Amino acid sequence: MTAPKEQQRLWYGLDVVISSEAREAVEYALMEAGALGTETDESDQGFLRVSAYFDGVPDRERVRDELQDALRIYSLPSSSVRDMSVREVADEDWLGEWKKSWQPVEVGNRFIIAPPWSEIQDGHDRVVIRIEPGMAFGTGTHETTRLCLTAIEEHFDGGSFLDVGTGTGILAIAAAKLFPDARIEACDTDAEAIAIAEENAQLNGVPDIAFRVGSVEEGLTASADCVCANLTADMITQILPTLIGATCGRLILSGILDTQKEMVLTRLQELGVAEAPEVISDGEWICIVS
Repeated sequence: MTAPKEQQRLWYGLDVVISSEAREAVEYALMEAGALGTETDESDQGFLRVSAYFDGVPDRERVRDELQDALRIYSLPSSSVRDMSVREVADEDWLGEWKKSWQPVEVGNRFIIAPPWSEIQDGHDRVVIRIEPGMAFGTGTHETTRLCLTAIEEHFDGGSFLDVGTGTGILAIAAAKLFPDARIEACDTDAEAIAIAEENAQLNGVPDIAFRVGSVEEGLTASADCVCANLTADMITQILPTLIGATCGRLILSGILDTQKEMVLTRLQELGVAEAPEVISDGEWICIVS
């Protein structure tokens, strides 16, 4: 008797048809909704199709909520999302192919962000940070992450560092690898993100970072020489008094679209930040350093 073939594992693809300007927002939202990876192709009539892959049936309600939040953050209309459908994916090979597409990313003059499986022959004295793509937002490829890493490289001189909304922990890990003797703290209101950040810190050989589930407004973190908050403009303006109070040196703010720059700068001025902040940009995103 012939033994039955091992049943092939099912994956699920969620296909979202969108207008082209919504690509970044939708890719971000789908990863936040638990996708293991995304790919984007041309669709019909000039639209794009973003395909997100899940290891279980995607929660449509969660996906809709994440899409709505992302479109709001990017100041895009709900009509940017044209259609959404789910299909079964019986072939696991896509995951291996997707991993092959993730190559190390050079950021600034010091950092190389790389997935755990990539081989880096010669870092040329660069700081290599290993991050698992798709685990949480902050894998080094997004403009806001790159902006923050560049600002950390330029403005963090050691001492103490606080990462607010740490996500994968990439910014706290970068600070810890630049200055191994520094006091590094990080917080996030998402317990799953903190668990992932702790795993990434172990992976990168910096296990002494003090990660905490919760908000910076709870007042459980000490003030720091450098405070970094890569959030959204709305959230930043809401907690800006707390961020300023937690900073005894440099304050790095990102997650801000260029169209939201004046709103944040005005709020800084209202709170008594007299010195003109430095503004650096990458595409439609900016980072403010004060």
